[in-house]
Amino acid sequence: MSREAILGAIRRGLRRGPLPEDEAMALRARLAAHPRHLIPARSRLPRPRQVELFLANLEREYGTSIRVPTAEAVPAAVADYLAAQNLPPAFVMAPHPDLRGLPWSERPLLTWREGRAEATDAVSLQHGFAGIAETGTLVLPGGPQRPTTLNLLCETEIVVLHASCVVGAYEEAWDLLRTEQMRDGLPPRNIMLVTGPSRSADIESTLELGAHGPRRLHVVLVDDDPQALG
Repeated sequence: MSREAILGAIRRGLRRGPLPEDEAMALRARLAAHPRHLIPARSRLPRPRQVELFLANLEREYGTSIRVPTAEAVPAAVADYLAAQNLPPAFVMAPHPDLRGLPWSERPLLTWREGRAEATDAVSLQHGFAGIAETGTLVLPGGPQRPTTLNLLCETEIVVLHASCVVGAYEEAWDLLRTEQMRDGLPPRNIMLVTGPSRSADIESTLELGAHGPRRLHVVLVDDDPQALG
């Protein structure tokens, strides 16, 4: 179904037609201007403290993390994490060139396949687009190189994120998305903002991890930004 067909169905359901031209012009102007919301003072930090704040907030929301000096250290970090969690050394991996180029052959006991997650997959390895320091949130836009199912189906999700992609505030993450992910003026059809593993306290106010997605969220942060090292 086309975009216009979907919007037309919504208009019919709301019993309204196309916007009057003056309202449409105002809407187009607002979309083109990208007005910024308030940026919290807690995100206005030197680069080393921004990265530290991102990791601290991630762990406050029940995520875990490890920092590695180079991308070449990622396979060892993944293998060590799986062993520490008593998980099998197997995972489904996002078909992203940054992940494909890692020296996986140095860890011959690891097995993986590329593509979307299936219900039988226990662990996924995702490529992180950005991290937001103010809340410890991961930005995971969907697309062929970052299948959205990797963020939802597996009990354990590992995300490889570069320190150079950690920003202070949400508005800066949206700036990155508009610069790097927009095609023909449109954003990716799916953008997930993930803050820690899935959890819910809806039943008797008891916190349950893995309620609607991964029970574990682990970030491997690659220190590729000299300014973030302090």
